[in-house]
Amino acid sequence: MEPLLKVRNVSKFFGKFAAVRNVSFEVFPNEIFGIAGPNGAGKTTLFNLISRNHDLSSGDIIFDGRYVGELSPHQVCHAGIARTFQVPEVFRSLTVLENVMVGSTFGRPMSILRVSRQDERRIAKETAIKALDFVGLGEKKFSSLESLSLLEVKSLMIASALATNPKLLLLDEPVAGLSTQEIAQVTELMRQMNREGITIIMVEHIMKTLMRLSHRVMILDYGQKISEGTPEQVCRDEKVIEVYLGPGRKSE
Repeated sequence: MEPLLKVRNVSKFFGKFAAVRNVSFEVFPNEIFGIAGPNGAGKTTLFNLISRNHDLSSGDIIFDGRYVGELSPHQVCHAGIARTFQVPEVFRSLTVLENVMVGSTFGRPMSILRVSRQDERRIAKETAIKALDFVGLGEKKFSSLESLSLLEVKSLMIASALATNPKLLLLDEPVAGLSTQEIAQVTELMRQMNREGITIIMVEHIMKTLMRLSHRVMILDYGQKISEGTPEQVCRDEKVIEVYLGPGRKSE
C-alpha cells in the first residue's frame, strides 16, 4: 500500500534554532498516527509545516502523490488536508453554524463548481449542518460560542475541519483539558471518523489516549525523531522511557 503522506528529511529553522531537524515518516491511508514528545519537541511546528502555515527550511512533503511543500495553506486544504489547533481557533462573533460554514466554503471553492451565490450558501450550510450533526453539535448550530464548553469548542473545530472534506486530518491535542468522560467522547468520535475513511495524525500529551487510539506512534525530542513503531514497541524503547516517560515509568 502506498503512503498517503510522505515526510522526507524535513527541517525548520528559526534563525539558528532547529525546531524540527531531519524528520522523516510516512502515514498510510485510514491510519491513526500518533505523535508525542516533551514540550518544545517540535510537534506543532511539524503540523504547521504539513499544513503550510510555516515554510520548510529543507526536505519534502508529498501528499497523495503530490509535492505540497510549495503550496499555500488554502491549496493544501483543497488538496485534502485539514487541521485543528492546540489553542482554539474560532470566530467568536459568529454562531456555531456560521463558524463551520466558513470551513465548508474555504474547503470547497464554489467557483470551481460554477454555482450561484445562493447555491454556494446553500451547499455550505448543508455541509456545515452535516458536520455538526456528526460531532454532536447539531442542536447548538444557532448558539453563540460563549455558551459552549471546552469539549464543544474542540468539537466545533473538528466539525469545521470535517466540513472541508479532508482525506487527512491533523488534530493538535484534541483531548487536552477534558475530563475522563469527555476524553472518552472525543476518542469515540475519532474512531468514527477513522471508520468513515479519514486518515488521522494526532499530537497528544495524554499518553493513555494516544497509545489506545494510534496504530503507530512517533516520538520527537528537541525537534528530532527518537522512536517510531507500534504503541507497544515505542513504550519499550529505552530512549523514549528516558526522555519522555521518565525512568522507571511506562505508558498507562
